[in-house]
Amino acid sequence: MINPSGLTAVAGIGYRQYKRGTAPLPERGVLVSAIVDACNDAGFDPALIDGFVSYGDDKNEPVRLMPDLGMKHLNWSAQVWGGGGGGVAGAFGLASAAILTGQARAVVVFRALVEGNSGRLSTAVMAHHLNDHMVSAGMVAPAQLCAMRAQRLFEHHGVPTSVCEELVRASYHHGSRNPEAVAFGHEYDAAEARTSRWIAEPFRLFDCSRENDGAGALLLVSSELARDLRKPPVTLLSVAQGAERGWGDLLENDREDLYPTAGFGAIRQRLYDQAGLTPADIDVVQLYENFSAQGVASLIDHGFCTYENVTEVVRFENLIADGGRLPVNTSGGNFAHGFVHGIGCAIEAIRVLRGETANPVAGAKTCLLAGGPGSPTVSSAIFGIG
Repeated sequence: MINPSGLTAVAGIGYRQYKRGTAPLPERGVLVSAIVDACNDAGFDPALIDGFVSYGDDKNEPVRLMPDLGMKHLNWSAQVWGGGGGGVAGAFGLASAAILTGQARAVVVFRALVEGNSGRLSTAVMAHHLNDHMVSAGMVAPAQLCAMRAQRLFEHHGVPTSVCEELVRASYHHGSRNPEAVAFGHEYDAAEARTSRWIAEPFRLFDCSRENDGAGALLLVSSELARDLRKPPVTLLSVAQGAERGWGDLLENDREDLYPTAGFGAIRQRLYDQAGLTPADIDVVQLYENFSAQGVASLIDHGFCTYENVTEVVRFENLIADGGRLPVNTSGGNFAHGFVHGIGCAIEAIRVLRGETANPVAGAKTCLLAGGPGSPTVSSAIFGIG
C-alpha cells in the first residue's frame, strides 16, 4: 500500500461568503469566482485544472464548470457519498488519489451553497438521514437527531454541558476578530447565549451552525508542482474516511457505546498512523461543529481528551489562538465565521499554517481538519507545512 503522506499539497485557496439569501450571483457563478480566486492565489492558470472533487450532494456538475474556466480537459470528477459534512476531509483523499495515480494533475476540492439555487441545507442533509421510523417519532431535523446523542453524552457519560459553552465561546472569540466572519466585532455574550431560543433541547441558538451563501475552493497538486507555484505549499499529511460496524443512520441505537460519539473512532488510528503523528503533535484543529455537543464529541474521538478529563482540555483559555495549548476553529468555525457546509474549515486549515489567518498560531506546523461529526460516513485530514 502506498503511503500518500506529503506527496500532494494545497497550492491555492479561494473563498466567497455572504449572508444567506444575498449572494450576488447564482451558485455556479459564486463557485467559479472562488475557483478563479484559488488559481490566482497559486499563480496557476484555471484552464489547466483537470479534476474536481466535492461532497455533501453539491449540485455543481464539473462538466458545467469547464466553459466558465476555459478548461481544456476534464480527467477526474468525484464526490464523497452522503448529504452531511462528513466528506469534507475525505474529498482531499479522492483528489490526492487522482493525482498520485496519474488520473489528473490539478484537482479542485470545492463546495458551494446558495439558498436561492440549492434550497436549505438541512433538507438535503435529512434526505440521507431520515427513515420512516424516525419520521413517525417526529424526528425531522438534524438538530433533533444530534440533540438525542448529546443528551446521552451528558447524562450517561457525565460530560458537563459547560464544555459546550467553552467551545462556542472560543469560536466567537476568534470570529469577533475575523473581518470575514459573521460575528466580526461582536464579543460572545454568555447571558444572551444562555437565554437564546431553544432549537432542540439541549441546543439553543448559539449551539447551532447557521447557513450562509458562498463557496470555497482549494487547488490540490503534487507537492513537486506546488513548490514551483506562488504560495508555500501546505502538504496533505494524512486523510482517512469510513465507518465501523454498528455505525450509521440505519442502525442508530444498536451499538450503545457508539451512539453518543461522533463516529471518528473508526478512522482515528489510520489518520495518525499515515502521518506518523499522535494527537500531541497537532498544533491546531479546524473542527466541523454542526452543534456544540458534536464538536466536543469530535475532540474526544480524535484523542485530544476523554469523557473523564474533557473539562481539563475543553476550556476557553486552552482553545484560543492567543496562548491556548489546542487552538480550535481559529476563523470562528461554523458557529461564528460562517457555514458553507464546512468548506470554510478547510480554507482556514490552510490559512492558519500559512500565517494568513486573522487569529495566528505562532509556530503552527500541523493542523487537523475534522469532518462533520455523526455523519454516516466520517472523515478527517491532517495538513502540514515546513
